[in-house]
Amino acid sequence: MQKGDSETEMAVEKMKLMKLSGALKSLAPLSAALCESECFHADSAAKYISASMGFVPFVEENPHAGALAELTEIAKTVQVDLEYRDEYILKDTEADADDAEYLAKLKKEVVALYEEQNALLEQKAICTSGMEKYAHFKGMDIDLDQIAQCRYIKIRFGHMPKAGFDKLQTVFKDNPYAVFHRCSADETDYWGAYFAPVNMVNEIDSIFAFLLFEPFEVPGAAGTVDEVMAEIQHSMDIIAAQADEVSARMHTLWQEEREHCNRIYTNLVYQNTLYALRSYALHNDDRFMLVGFVPAGEEKKFKAAVEKIQDVSLAVSDPDTHGDTTAVPVKMKKGFKLLRPLVEPYNYYVDMYGTPAYSDIDITPFVAITYTVLFGMMFGDLGQGAVLALLGFLMWKLKKMELGKILVPCGISSMVFGFLFGSVFGFEEMLDPVYHALGWSGKPMSVMDSINTVLLIAIGIGVALMVCAMLLNIYACLKRRQIGEAIFSQNGLVGLLMYLAGVNFASGFMNGPAPLPNSVCFVILGICAVLLMIKEIPIGIIDKHPDWKPESVMDFVLQNIFELLEYVLSYLSNTVSFLRVGAFVLVHAGMMMVVFSLAGENENLFVIILGNILVIALEGLLTGIQALRLEYYEMFSRFYTGGGTAFHPIRFAKGKSDSAA
Repeated sequence: MQKGDSETEMAVEKMKLMKLSGALKSLAPLSAALCESECFHADSAAKYISASMGFVPFVEENPHAGALAELTEIAKTVQVDLEYRDEYILKDTEADADDAEYLAKLKKEVVALYEEQNALLEQKAICTSGMEKYAHFKGMDIDLDQIAQCRYIKIRFGHMPKAGFDKLQTVFKDNPYAVFHRCSADETDYWGAYFAPVNMVNEIDSIFAFLLFEPFEVPGAAGTVDEVMAEIQHSMDIIAAQADEVSARMHTLWQEEREHCNRIYTNLVYQNTLYALRSYALHNDDRFMLVGFVPAGEEKKFKAAVEKIQDVSLAVSDPDTHGDTTAVPVKMKKGFKLLRPLVEPYNYYVDMYGTPAYSDIDITPFVAITYTVLFGMMFGDLGQGAVLALLGFLMWKLKKMELGKILVPCGISSMVFGFLFGSVFGFEEMLDPVYHALGWSGKPMSVMDSINTVLLIAIGIGVALMVCAMLLNIYACLKRRQIGEAIFSQNGLVGLLMYLAGVNFASGFMNGPAPLPNSVCFVILGICAVLLMIKEIPIGIIDKHPDWKPESVMDFVLQNIFELLEYVLSYLSNTVSFLRVGAFVLVHAGMMMVVFSLAGENENLFVIILGNILVIALEGLLTGIQALRLEYYEMFSRFYTGGGTAFHPIRFAKGKSDSAA
């Protein structure tokens, strides 16, 4: 691959199919070399090797997975990270019985400390719950133990609505036993207690139930509420000290064992990765077969790594691009050096739709341009766009959010269209001095005074993007060497000509620009309609499809008549869908008019600020969704396959684990 191609071409990086075979004893060192190369995407060898050759999959259980999971669980319990270090690797040594014994002993110690820590946490939780309960009755100078021992009086702790308490003071004021002793209050309720003679408990309970009193069980204890709370606090202090001591012991234990654990962890990860590669391979008594993919640009590097291993042969070929290409992994070329920081964030939207297939083209630059323009047009405001750009920058820099990288160009696009529409936070005359300084009579476009123009521009954008989508499909088909599809499909050359003829006819009918006379349009439409009805035949012949001949002429004709109608309706509906672009332009302007209407003649600043915040939050979200919908349904469906497999080279998991909670 030439350097120039990799930097300019809008495409998926080419892959090479690698078939490796050799002596079974060479599989382990080969696996290590492949992992260290970090450019080999393994695939199941059974898909490429005939069963008649006598090769079978490896079926033995991975002996390293259990120990690795156990060590990872220990680290998670201690809440620390394990580290993979190259200097710890013992390539010729696997985990032995000593490591297993060591891990079992360490796990026992860690579990004991963990259980001790949990017991203290449970005690702390009980104390905290008790404090929360007693806090509502703080200041009640009554010995709780004496209350519990009363034989003739029952006490009920709990809370009731303030409205219920007011009703108690009026409706039941003559009942000497319907008395509620308030201790504390929150926004809605009073907390306290009431007393009732044993022989009247049911009656008094019914009164308070009517007043929506909710009983609250307070744990029994000796002394007043304040004394009990002081005792609980003392217990919590002791528990906290004990918990800190256990944590210190756990920390000391890990400091003592960290290096040994990292050493074991490194070798377990190393051996586990090598063993995982065996699941892709086949073997017989003394030989193995291994298959995978390598980027064409790293072929030399890969060959150099393989050549170092004895008794291993390598066969290199191109993947079959005429059949199912979903198994071929996809790695995007790092093109567009100068624009890469602006383009790459939009991979997020492409991947949401589906990973590109190997036969697809890189559509990220197309998405970056079209999405940004559509968003800016639908959300055209200089001030609000600046806010979005700033918000995106902060999300990107402070929170490392990929969405922030998308918001920045979208916000800038909104600023550009806001300048054209003359809107700054909804103020329509603020930019007039700027326009006059430029020698203009006023703003380039007043949205609410040019409704028809806005809608026509939206349709024009839709037509242009539909044409671009079909051109991209033609390019993608030619790249896949699907000449028939590129010419005769509904999104190929024939479909494009039919669409353009239809647009020309519709434009002329509405007194718009129409370069071709209607007679020519009718001829093009007729020819294209016939070709689309029989497209399976020329596509099958040119692209060498085995089943291109129709089984029944009548069924073939009827089926294709309905398909033709479907194509025509899709052209129409997809184009009309772009009216939503113009609609959102008008909606945005209309919402700001509502904001200023609510602000009144004096233009209440608070209302204007609040209105702008709501518009930015609500309409910004809706605009983003609508722009994405247009990308997916009106454009992607015409040229993008998706359903591919991302390129994931097998490699050692270097660095820190994610064991820490």
